[in-house]
Amino acid sequence: MSRVSILQFNDLRSRFEGELYFDNSTLHAAQKSIYATDASVYQEMPLAVALPRTVQDIRNLIEFAAKNKVTLIPRAAGTSLAGQVVGSGIVVDISKHFGKIIEVNAAEKWVRVQPGVIRDDLNKHLAQYGLLFGPETSTASRAMIGGMIGNNSCGLHSITWGATRDHLLEVKALLSDGSETTFNNQSVSDFTNIIAGKKAKSKREQAILAGMMGLVSNPVDQELIRKQFAKPTVTRRNSGYALDALVRGFEKNEINLCNLIAGSEGTLCFVTEAKLALVDAPPASVGVVCVHADSLAESLHANRVAMQFNPKASELVDRYIMDFTKNHTVYSQNRFFMQGDPAAMLLVEFWGNNNAEVEVQATQLIVALKAENLGYAYPLLFGEDANKAWDIRKAGLGLIRNLPGDTQPVNLIEDCAVAVEDLPEYIAELEILLKNHGLHASYYAHAGAGELHVEPMINLKTESGKQLFRQVLANTATLVKKYKGSLSGEHGDGRLRGEFIPYMMGSEVYEMFRQVKRIWDPEGIFNANKIVDTPPMNEFLRYEQDKPQPEIKTIFDFSKQEGMLRLAEKCSGSGDCRKTELTGGTMCPSYMATRRERDTTRARANILRQYLTPGNKKEQIAVTQDMVKEVLDLCLSCKGCKSECPSSVDVGKMKAEFTQHYYETHGIPMRSKLIANFSKQMKLASIAPWAFNSVFGTPSLRRIANKMVGFHPERSMPHLHAETLEKWWKKRPGSNQGNVRKVYLFCDEFTNYNDVEVGKKAVELLEAIGYEVIIPKHDESGRSYLSKGFVKEAQQLAIKNVAQLKDLITYDTPLIGIEPSAILSFRDEYIDLVPAEQREDAVKISENALLFEEFIAREIDAKRINKNVFTQKKQLIKLHGHCHQKALSTLSASKKALSLPENYQVQLIPSGCCGMAGSFGYEEEHYAVSMQIGELVLFPTVRQQPDEVLVAAAGTSCRHQIKDGTGRRSQHPAEILWDALVR
Repeated sequence: MSRVSILQFNDLRSRFEGELYFDNSTLHAAQKSIYATDASVYQEMPLAVALPRTVQDIRNLIEFAAKNKVTLIPRAAGTSLAGQVVGSGIVVDISKHFGKIIEVNAAEKWVRVQPGVIRDDLNKHLAQYGLLFGPETSTASRAMIGGMIGNNSCGLHSITWGATRDHLLEVKALLSDGSETTFNNQSVSDFTNIIAGKKAKSKREQAILAGMMGLVSNPVDQELIRKQFAKPTVTRRNSGYALDALVRGFEKNEINLCNLIAGSEGTLCFVTEAKLALVDAPPASVGVVCVHADSLAESLHANRVAMQFNPKASELVDRYIMDFTKNHTVYSQNRFFMQGDPAAMLLVEFWGNNNAEVEVQATQLIVALKAENLGYAYPLLFGEDANKAWDIRKAGLGLIRNLPGDTQPVNLIEDCAVAVEDLPEYIAELEILLKNHGLHASYYAHAGAGELHVEPMINLKTESGKQLFRQVLANTATLVKKYKGSLSGEHGDGRLRGEFIPYMMGSEVYEMFRQVKRIWDPEGIFNANKIVDTPPMNEFLRYEQDKPQPEIKTIFDFSKQEGMLRLAEKCSGSGDCRKTELTGGTMCPSYMATRRERDTTRARANILRQYLTPGNKKEQIAVTQDMVKEVLDLCLSCKGCKSECPSSVDVGKMKAEFTQHYYETHGIPMRSKLIANFSKQMKLASIAPWAFNSVFGTPSLRRIANKMVGFHPERSMPHLHAETLEKWWKKRPGSNQGNVRKVYLFCDEFTNYNDVEVGKKAVELLEAIGYEVIIPKHDESGRSYLSKGFVKEAQQLAIKNVAQLKDLITYDTPLIGIEPSAILSFRDEYIDLVPAEQREDAVKISENALLFEEFIAREIDAKRINKNVFTQKKQLIKLHGHCHQKALSTLSASKKALSLPENYQVQLIPSGCCGMAGSFGYEEEHYAVSMQIGELVLFPTVRQQPDEVLVAAAGTSCRHQIKDGTGRRSQHPAEILWDALVR
């Protein structure tokens, strides 16, 4: 590919409405670096990155590519596993601006969408019609229709709903000459008439129609295609171009080039709209039989039995994946149904109009399995319980990235498909093949469709591992060909499997594939070197081989993750962080607002990985500290990634560590110093709180003061209380002194100075229900230091606090915190900040450091709280959870605590982060994004509530954000319960 001058790109930018990144400035270089990889093991620096806003932008890109002999790489969610969206051309990301649902025809059961529409979000929209788009990948919460077309995605229910190709009725696309056309189903005669009558919309379209007619109508070629493609009973078939689908259509006197476009990996045209066939939503009752097996082979034989009962899905999870759920923050809770220690589990789904109908089907299967002596436990799950089981299966790719060391599971032979009746024998031979190479592998996914995701453990950081990577695929190709299967079932060929297509299909069929590419795209404008003419499959990997790993000296202890670099490398690229407000969850709030790849957890992990990896490849731009800072800028340190990322890639921790190192190189900004030293500032201001409140309570003065320190002029500031909580507590007589039920209250810096009334009510409430409350000697939490990357200062505070509290805090005398971000520091950062000799003490404190609501919930369960001291009146409460609370604890404790008064009803607001995140929402350059995050779910929900409904929020930042965003006062749960006391 030729290199293009900056002047040429500047000319393109003058005609481009979207975003275009092409030079080596910090922002542009960072943007290109994060698009250098996807969810595969490949990495190559793109020439440029484009985020088109309009179809005309895409047309301009096509013209630019043709003129300058570069290739365009269409990209949606970037979750492709075979390197389909990695290359040296221009990455064209349609995920931000091409997400419109254009038209729904419920009567005819179809929908017209742009390619950036997310599959699960589409189905949320279609739910009102009782319809859905069937194909369901495990990445359906972020996978987009364009990517699903490119890969011909199938997913969990493919045995019921088929693949994307089966639902693709029509596409509107731009061809390689920039002309626009529409492809749909036509009779052979109509197809021929268009060619003969020259009614095609452009010469390129006419050439495509004529060329494809020549291929599929030739009896010799037809026979060759039938012979060389996978056998008919292999339902998942996605290698090469789908000429077999066109031949099957031709035999029925019809041609639909959509069948070819599906699975073409963006190499033939640029899809701008798609018309999709819809299916009826499943009936009311969906149940999953979880067949526990003592071996992988046993589960596969159970799958053959299960398929006789026409299940809607039959998916496998092996012990390897299940073991990774045991200590995971989220997925450990999903193991509730597991019995014993199964070597493999088969999840078999049935549908019915009610649970009784499902139970009949499930019982028939269980009886048949027992008759064959297959399985030892068969729990049947419904509703949310079933969803939790499915979540384990869907998280497989991310979960297995928690393996320690450089030997990691690799996407390599994970997409090979055979006929379902051949699956047990194929897998048995594959196990022997891998054993002969000395390899262990994980096995999971689509047993019912004859395709298991098999991921062998290989160290790609060594030259021998790189060679083994290729050898295993070569050997597996031989085995798949023996069973007349497909080397790719749904993940595509990309850069991974393209090299082996000639072997699998034969040279004559491969030449047909090259002919298809020439017919559609003679200049190689669209995603060159994918499917055909691909480079060797073990080149352009993320890692350079046999490079020594440097010791990176960090303040945080990263030993559990084997260092900061390995923590960054744990990101599989699966894109779980590309959530929307419709998907729910906390990770990642800034991405939910901006929909920019650079604001995902994945992008941040990628840029850190590239920065920390030694010996960057020559063709890549060396990642600088400024580039990393640019990508980390909108990370709110919400901690959502620590729990919601299947690989637990804690970007908040890495951001704090990186920022400390950045300061040491570049110096510390004054605003950062002011924020980090919040407690000192408040202590000084509390000498004359009236003066502070007067300035920040007067809008004109507040705007000036805010501007001076770099805060947004419209952001209000929390006021100071007349006296601190600590002073109030020391001078009051107190109650329940000497009571055997004793608790220690952590007087955090935010409650001590700003939320004193919350602290008072928490103390008085605890005393009213029978506890002696003691505020022990301790220092501030260090949260403000951590939030701004002053890790050394936070470390000193952690050391002091652990030393001061270690002899006081036990299960019977817990440490209770009002502000989640402060008290949860004991559970999170403190353990990794204190020196080794203090770690045992830190862990002991962390086990007994409780949120206020957690303590109340614990005492409710222990039946130590008398409900009669609370009001009997009815009250509805809407609860917003603090990010750290959701990441490191659970909202169920808050719900239980607030439900203590008998007639209080608590409903969770399905919000992620509020958007304030400590100082983030105050900072002038972040204010707009902060408010945008709040507007996703939180603000609209709060505004909709009648005045009599209470809004609960434990976080001081959350309450302040709600006030600024809605004008509504929200309350800490302690305040609500204090108000509910009978006096």
